[in-house]
Amino acid sequence: MTQPEFPTGAVRPSDAERDQALGMLRDGAGDGRLSHDTFLGRMDIVLRATSRGELDAAVAGLPTGGPVERFVLRTVGRISGFGNRLNRAWHAERLPGLSLPETGAGQLTIGRIPGSGLRLHDASVSRHHAELRHEAGGWVLYDLGSTNGTHVNGRRIAGGVRVRPGDQVRFGNLEFRLAAH
Repeated sequence: MTQPEFPTGAVRPSDAERDQALGMLRDGAGDGRLSHDTFLGRMDIVLRATSRGELDAAVAGLPTGGPVERFVLRTVGRISGFGNRLNRAWHAERLPGLSLPETGAGQLTIGRIPGSGLRLHDASVSRHHAELRHEAGGWVLYDLGSTNGTHVNGRRIAGGVRVRPGDQVRFGNLEFRLAAH
């Protein structure tokens, strides 16, 4: 007995085709040709697309540059990225050090309020800003719902994040590099 033939419809787009469409959307948003909301809507279409036609519709209206234009834009992006990385490295070496407490200290409160283990006199630091706790053989930094945030290595944290000597931490506008005791 032979299997009945059913029309299979359109071929689903490959991951490479989706990545290409997402790249075009990213470039369009980066160049200011797409608003944030339009970018998110079209990205959703690309991720849910069941046919090549849906992918084409999602990137419709976005001009595609030739190979020379793509090469130049990619090169400029890499050079710009290098400059940013170089600037961060230069800045990191110049940060004031902040020594981690001795292992037996347990915890250290950080904030503007008198009585904090580390009192920081800056309006960008909350009264009860953060807490450093010794847990499972290492130090964990917790944000305590601060207004201007606690950052570790350039990323804002929510909850606790393990920190080590050499990490960059920022409380509001004050930034430090952690050092061993």
